[in-house]
Amino acid sequence: MPRVVRLLTGAAVAALAIAALRLPAPAPGRPGDLLERAPDLSRFAERDTLGFGETLTKLLMRRGLSGRDAANVIAAAPLDPRRIPAGLEVEVVGDTIDRTPDEVRFHMDVDHVVRVLRGDSAWTVTEERLPWSVDTLIMRGRVTSSLYAAVEEGAQELLPARARQELAWNIADIYEYRFDMSRDLQNGDEVRVLFERRRAPNGAVRIGTVLAAGLQRAGSEVQAIRMPVDNGRSKYYDQQGRSLASTFLRTPVSFRRISSNFGRRKHPVLGTWRQHQGMDYAADAGTPVRTIGDGVVIFAGQKGGYGNAIEVRHPNGFVTRYGHLRAFASGVRSGSRITIGSTIGYVGMTGLATGPHLHFEVLVNGVQRDPRGALTQSSGPPLTGADLALFERIRSAAVFALEQPAGVVRPPAN
Repeated sequence: MPRVVRLLTGAAVAALAIAALRLPAPAPGRPGDLLERAPDLSRFAERDTLGFGETLTKLLMRRGLSGRDAANVIAAAPLDPRRIPAGLEVEVVGDTIDRTPDEVRFHMDVDHVVRVLRGDSAWTVTEERLPWSVDTLIMRGRVTSSLYAAVEEGAQELLPARARQELAWNIADIYEYRFDMSRDLQNGDEVRVLFERRRAPNGAVRIGTVLAAGLQRAGSEVQAIRMPVDNGRSKYYDQQGRSLASTFLRTPVSFRRISSNFGRRKHPVLGTWRQHQGMDYAADAGTPVRTIGDGVVIFAGQKGGYGNAIEVRHPNGFVTRYGHLRAFASGVRSGSRITIGSTIGYVGMTGLATGPHLHFEVLVNGVQRDPRGALTQSSGPPLTGADLALFERIRSAAVFALEQPAGVVRPPAN
């Protein structure tokens, strides 16, 4: 490292390191005048929320618009009233004295407001995109019971609850080819993450790009370094420059909680002790089930105690089995070719099951194997040549930033 850089310390060097990662600049924009206006007591503003199964017309009339005005507002707004989700926030604004609404604001998102205003002869529409500020943070957490708990502890002072959950799932998604976050983590494991925090003018917080991460298990860390590849896309690589993506995902359910592990157990229906030939993932009925790798469906139908089941043969000869399904995904039948991560069915409780869950098996040469061992994969293809040289520069900056104390390491750009 050049001498002039060595003279800098702490956050200053971290900021330089983060800049070396070629972070995207915050999206340009102007503060919406909706948020800048001073309170005006001559005007009223009332918020309402679209109920489940309710029409926009009904909501607007409930807030004082005539049926004709409600129809004109909906016609002017760039909205499809048939596809507006329940929970949409709508604000009706008007004169306090005569209580005549002359503006309707549709809060499409925390940074997107559609305003429809009454004109002399018609209602007119404008849209506002409110700017987000973006800063960069370090989060460190120690596993006590789960990845959730580690992020909850490490990001308590940095993020609100919903954003902490979002960060936990982003971490799980990055490592989903290497680890099953619901089973592989142990007490004492550690996680550290360099990520962007996006904040809207109304205070809403969302997780931006995860730039780098380190997951330490049993004293050995697997790093995840984000690197641009082509066409504006990025991928994550470990510290050796090997892709974190590989042949198989580690779990067939995205929102997962294992209720039974591989090994002997007392069968919940039959009441007898028997070898449990797979893993059970407890999830709500209807939760999508995804194939853990490319392959061909060799069975889709009823299979005894498995209930509705699907079997997939993969290019390496492995067969994966998915049992107790409520239903199969459209187009999934024997002979169907499917790709990794695609939805093949939905969690249910058909066959010998006491509650909704997915029973998942891996068969090697026709014999059930513990999925935790059978799906342990070597990494994807490694970087070479100029790509590897670029990766080493990016990794050096990312690792230096990860070594800084937890907290904000790069404030928003002015």
